[in-house]
Amino acid sequence: MSAETVLITGASGGIGEGLARRFAADGARLVLVARRADRLQQLATELQTRHGIEHVVIPLDLSTADAARTLYQDLQLHNLTIDVLVNNAGFGRNDHFEAISTADHLEMMQLNMVTLVQLTHLILPEMIARRRGIIVNVGSTASFQPGPYSTVYFATKAFVLSFSEGLSQEVREHGVAVTCLCPGPTRTDFGARSRMDKNWNFIHGSMSTDAVCDAAYRGLRRRKRIIIPGLMNWMLAFSVRFTPRPVILHLMQTWQRPKQIK
Repeated sequence: MSAETVLITGASGGIGEGLARRFAADGARLVLVARRADRLQQLATELQTRHGIEHVVIPLDLSTADAARTLYQDLQLHNLTIDVLVNNAGFGRNDHFEAISTADHLEMMQLNMVTLVQLTHLILPEMIARRRGIIVNVGSTASFQPGPYSTVYFATKAFVLSFSEGLSQEVREHGVAVTCLCPGPTRTDFGARSRMDKNWNFIHGSMSTDAVCDAAYRGLRRRKRIIIPGLMNWMLAFSVRFTPRPVILHLMQTWQRPKQIK
Protein backbone atom coordinates (compact mmCIF):
# COMPACT_ATOMS: atom_id res chain seq x y z
CA MET A 1 0.00 0.00 0.00
CA SER A 2 3.02 2.32 0.19
CA ALA A 3 2.68 2.95 -3.56
CA GLU A 4 -0.90 4.24 -3.29
CA THR A 5 -1.73 7.84 -4.02
CA VAL A 6 -4.95 8.81 -2.24
CA LEU A 7 -6.95 11.96 -2.98
CA ILE A 8 -9.32 13.04 -0.21
CA THR A 9 -11.64 16.02 -0.58
CA GLY A 10 -12.95 17.74 2.53
CA ALA A 11 -9.85 16.49 4.35
CA SER A 12 -9.51 19.30 6.87
CA GLY A 13 -11.80 17.72 9.46
CA GLY A 14 -14.32 15.04 10.33
CA ILE A 15 -14.53 11.90 8.22
CA GLY A 16 -12.07 13.21 5.64
CA GLU A 17 -9.43 13.80 8.27
CA GLY A 18 -10.13 10.45 9.91
CA LEU A 19 -9.68 8.56 6.65
CA ALA A 20 -6.49 10.52 5.91
CA ARG A 21 -5.07 9.27 9.20
CA ARG A 22 -5.88 5.66 8.33
CA PHE A 23 -4.40 5.83 4.85
CA ALA A 24 -1.30 7.55 6.23
CA ALA A 25 -0.81 4.76 8.77
CA ASP A 26 -0.58 2.39 5.79
CA GLY A 27 2.05 4.55 4.11
CA ALA A 28 -0.07 6.08 1.35
CA ARG A 29 0.89 9.28 -0.44
CA LEU A 30 -1.85 11.79 0.39
CA VAL A 31 -3.38 14.54 -1.69
CA LEU A 32 -5.45 16.60 0.73
CA VAL A 33 -8.03 19.07 -0.57
CA ALA A 34 -10.27 21.51 1.30
CA ARG A 35 -10.87 25.23 1.68
CA ARG A 36 -9.03 25.59 5.01
CA ALA A 37 -5.37 25.71 4.02
CA ASP A 38 -4.08 26.09 7.58
CA ARG A 39 -5.85 23.00 8.86
CA LEU A 40 -4.82 20.99 5.81
CA GLN A 41 -1.17 21.89 6.25
CA GLN A 42 -1.29 21.18 9.98
CA LEU A 43 -2.73 17.72 9.33
CA ALA A 44 -0.26 16.97 6.53
CA THR A 45 2.71 18.00 8.64
CA GLU A 46 1.52 15.88 11.56
CA LEU A 47 1.03 12.80 9.38
CA GLN A 48 4.38 13.28 7.67
CA THR A 49 6.12 13.50 11.04
CA ARG A 50 4.30 10.48 12.43
CA HIS A 51 4.35 8.19 9.40
CA GLY A 52 6.98 9.61 7.06
CA ILE A 53 4.51 9.93 4.20
CA GLU A 54 4.62 12.11 1.11
CA HIS A 55 1.82 14.62 0.78
CA VAL A 56 0.43 17.36 -1.42
CA VAL A 57 -1.89 20.02 0.01
CA ILE A 58 -4.29 21.77 -2.39
CA PRO A 59 -6.45 24.50 -0.81
CA LEU A 60 -9.51 24.83 -3.03
CA ASP A 61 -13.20 25.66 -2.70
CA LEU A 62 -14.85 22.72 -4.45
CA SER A 63 -18.30 24.29 -4.32
CA THR A 64 -17.45 26.64 -7.21
CA ALA A 65 -18.23 25.84 -10.83
CA ASP A 66 -15.58 23.75 -12.60
CA ALA A 67 -13.53 23.39 -9.39
CA ALA A 68 -13.04 19.71 -10.25
CA ARG A 69 -11.20 20.61 -13.46
CA THR A 70 -9.02 23.08 -11.59
CA LEU A 71 -8.13 20.35 -9.12
CA TYR A 72 -7.41 17.87 -11.90
CA GLN A 73 -5.07 20.36 -13.56
CA ASP A 74 -3.22 20.71 -10.24
CA LEU A 75 -2.82 16.93 -10.11
CA GLN A 76 -1.33 16.97 -13.58
CA LEU A 77 1.10 19.74 -12.60
CA HIS A 78 2.26 17.57 -9.70
CA ASN A 79 2.43 14.53 -12.02
CA LEU A 80 0.06 12.61 -9.74
CA THR A 81 -1.93 9.53 -10.69
CA ILE A 82 -4.71 8.73 -8.24
CA ASP A 83 -5.20 5.18 -6.97
CA VAL A 84 -7.93 5.95 -4.43
CA LEU A 85 -10.38 8.84 -4.77
CA VAL A 86 -12.40 9.80 -1.70
CA ASN A 87 -15.19 12.24 -2.58
CA ASN A 88 -15.91 13.37 0.95
CA ALA A 89 -16.51 17.13 0.63
CA GLY A 90 -20.11 18.15 1.21
CA PHE A 91 -22.44 20.14 3.42
CA GLY A 92 -26.09 20.38 4.44
CA ARG A 93 -28.63 22.86 5.78
CA ASN A 94 -31.53 22.28 8.17
CA ASP A 95 -34.48 24.72 8.05
CA HIS A 96 -37.64 25.41 6.11
CA PHE A 97 -36.90 25.03 2.40
CA GLU A 98 -37.83 28.67 1.67
CA ALA A 99 -35.77 29.94 4.62
CA ILE A 100 -32.56 28.56 3.14
CA SER A 101 -31.17 30.85 0.45
CA THR A 102 -31.21 29.86 -3.19
CA ALA A 103 -27.44 30.36 -3.19
CA ASP A 104 -27.04 27.79 -0.40
CA HIS A 105 -29.26 25.27 -2.20
CA LEU A 106 -27.31 25.64 -5.44
CA GLU A 107 -23.93 25.54 -3.68
CA MET A 108 -25.01 22.35 -1.90
CA MET A 109 -25.99 20.75 -5.19
CA GLN A 110 -22.76 21.86 -6.83
CA LEU A 111 -20.52 20.46 -4.09
CA ASN A 112 -22.46 17.33 -3.13
CA MET A 113 -23.28 16.20 -6.68
CA VAL A 114 -21.75 18.14 -9.57
CA THR A 115 -18.18 18.40 -8.34
CA LEU A 116 -18.28 14.76 -7.22
CA VAL A 117 -19.38 13.62 -10.68
CA GLN A 118 -16.92 15.87 -12.51
CA LEU A 119 -13.95 14.75 -10.44
CA THR A 120 -14.93 11.09 -10.80
CA HIS A 121 -15.31 11.52 -14.55
CA LEU A 122 -11.82 13.03 -14.83
CA ILE A 123 -10.01 10.44 -12.71
CA LEU A 124 -11.89 7.23 -13.56
CA PRO A 125 -10.43 6.72 -17.09
CA GLU A 126 -6.91 6.47 -15.62
CA MET A 127 -8.09 3.80 -13.20
CA ILE A 128 -9.80 1.85 -15.97
CA ALA A 129 -6.64 2.03 -18.09
CA ARG A 130 -4.59 0.58 -15.20
CA ARG A 131 -7.37 -1.88 -14.30
CA ARG A 132 -7.25 -0.92 -10.64
CA GLY A 133 -8.57 1.78 -8.36
CA ILE A 134 -11.06 2.59 -5.63
CA ILE A 135 -13.59 5.42 -5.59
CA VAL A 136 -15.32 6.22 -2.30
CA ASN A 137 -18.30 8.55 -2.48
CA VAL A 138 -19.62 9.76 0.86
CA GLY A 139 -23.38 9.55 0.99
CA SER A 140 -25.40 9.29 4.19
CA THR A 141 -28.23 7.40 5.79
CA ALA A 142 -30.07 10.40 4.33
CA SER A 143 -29.53 8.67 0.97
CA PHE A 144 -32.33 6.20 1.68
CA GLN A 145 -35.37 8.46 2.17
CA PRO A 146 -36.62 12.06 1.81
CA GLY A 147 -35.86 14.50 4.63
CA PRO A 148 -38.27 17.33 5.45
CA TYR A 149 -36.42 20.51 6.55
CA SER A 150 -33.28 19.24 4.81
CA THR A 151 -34.92 18.46 1.50
CA VAL A 152 -32.11 19.41 -0.86
CA TYR A 153 -29.40 17.82 1.29
CA PHE A 154 -31.28 14.50 1.46
CA ALA A 155 -31.92 14.64 -2.29
CA THR A 156 -28.23 15.20 -3.04
CA LYS A 157 -27.27 12.21 -0.91
CA ALA A 158 -29.88 10.03 -2.63
CA PHE A 159 -28.20 11.02 -5.90
CA VAL A 160 -24.77 10.04 -4.54
CA LEU A 161 -26.00 6.57 -3.58
CA SER A 162 -27.75 5.93 -6.90
CA PHE A 163 -24.78 7.24 -8.90
CA SER A 164 -22.33 5.14 -6.91
CA GLU A 165 -24.29 1.90 -7.22
CA GLY A 166 -24.82 2.31 -10.94
CA LEU A 167 -21.18 3.20 -11.61
CA SER A 168 -20.00 0.34 -9.43
CA GLN A 169 -21.79 -2.14 -11.65
CA GLU A 170 -20.38 -0.51 -14.79
CA VAL A 171 -16.71 -0.52 -13.82
CA ARG A 172 -16.31 -3.66 -11.72
CA GLU A 173 -15.19 -5.64 -14.79
CA HIS A 174 -12.36 -3.13 -15.23
CA GLY A 175 -10.91 -3.80 -11.78
CA VAL A 176 -12.26 -0.57 -10.27
CA ALA A 177 -14.34 -0.58 -7.09
CA VAL A 178 -16.90 2.11 -6.30
CA THR A 179 -18.04 2.34 -2.70
CA CYS A 180 -20.73 4.54 -1.18
CA LEU A 181 -20.14 5.31 2.49
CA CYS A 182 -23.45 6.06 4.20
CA PRO A 183 -22.85 7.16 7.79
CA GLY A 184 -25.60 8.28 10.09
CA PRO A 185 -25.25 11.31 12.36
CA THR A 186 -21.56 11.62 13.22
CA ARG A 187 -19.91 13.77 15.88
CA THR A 188 -18.06 16.20 13.60
CA ASP A 189 -18.51 19.93 13.01
CA PHE A 190 -20.98 19.06 10.23
CA GLY A 191 -23.84 18.95 12.74
CA ALA A 192 -23.25 22.49 13.98
CA ARG A 193 -22.63 23.93 10.51
CA SER A 194 -25.76 22.31 9.09
CA ARG A 195 -27.82 23.21 12.20
CA MET A 196 -28.78 19.56 12.59
CA ASP A 197 -26.86 18.92 15.81
CA LYS A 198 -29.87 19.73 18.04
CA ASN A 199 -32.22 17.40 16.15
CA TRP A 200 -33.47 14.20 17.75
CA ASN A 201 -31.42 11.82 15.61
CA PHE A 202 -28.16 13.66 16.27
CA ILE A 203 -28.75 13.79 20.01
CA HIS A 204 -29.79 10.15 20.35
CA GLY A 205 -28.07 8.34 17.50
CA SER A 206 -24.73 9.94 16.62
CA MET A 207 -21.51 7.92 16.27
CA SER A 208 -17.92 8.98 16.90
CA THR A 209 -15.78 9.90 13.92
CA ASP A 210 -13.32 7.14 14.81
CA ALA A 211 -16.02 4.47 14.77
CA VAL A 212 -17.32 5.66 11.39
CA CYS A 213 -13.83 5.85 9.85
CA ASP A 214 -12.83 2.43 11.18
CA ALA A 215 -15.89 0.87 9.56
CA ALA A 216 -15.34 2.88 6.37
CA TYR A 217 -11.70 1.86 6.04
CA ARG A 218 -12.44 -1.84 6.58
CA GLY A 219 -15.26 -1.69 4.06
CA LEU A 220 -13.40 0.10 1.30
CA ARG A 221 -10.47 -2.31 1.61
CA ARG A 222 -12.98 -5.12 1.10
CA ARG A 223 -14.33 -3.20 -1.90
CA LYS A 224 -17.86 -3.19 -0.48
CA ARG A 225 -20.46 -1.44 -2.59
CA ILE A 226 -22.29 0.18 0.34
CA ILE A 227 -20.92 0.80 3.83
CA ILE A 228 -23.35 1.75 6.60
CA PRO A 229 -21.45 2.13 9.89
CA GLY A 230 -23.36 1.09 13.00
CA LEU A 231 -26.01 -1.59 13.44
CA MET A 232 -28.76 0.92 14.23
CA ASN A 233 -27.98 2.96 11.11
CA TRP A 234 -28.02 -0.21 9.02
CA MET A 235 -31.36 -1.28 10.44
CA LEU A 236 -32.91 2.16 9.92
CA ALA A 237 -31.61 2.41 6.34
CA PHE A 238 -32.99 -0.95 5.27
CA SER A 239 -36.26 -0.70 7.21
CA VAL A 240 -37.24 1.99 4.72
CA ARG A 241 -37.85 -0.77 2.17
CA PHE A 242 -40.70 -2.19 4.24
CA THR A 243 -42.18 0.95 5.80
CA PRO A 244 -45.08 2.84 4.18
CA ARG A 245 -43.95 6.14 2.67
CA PRO A 246 -46.31 8.35 4.76
CA VAL A 247 -44.88 6.79 7.94
CA ILE A 248 -41.33 7.46 6.79
CA LEU A 249 -42.14 11.08 5.98
CA HIS A 250 -43.83 11.62 9.35
CA LEU A 251 -40.87 10.14 11.24
CA MET A 252 -38.33 12.13 9.26
CA GLN A 253 -40.31 15.33 9.79
CA THR A 254 -40.27 14.68 13.54
CA TRP A 255 -36.56 13.83 13.67
CA GLN A 256 -35.42 16.60 11.32
CA ARG A 257 -37.60 19.38 12.68
CA PRO A 258 -35.32 22.29 13.63
CA LYS A 259 -35.40 23.09 17.31
CA GLN A 260 -36.64 26.65 16.77
CA ILE A 261 -39.71 25.49 14.82
CA LYS A 262 -42.67 24.96 17.17
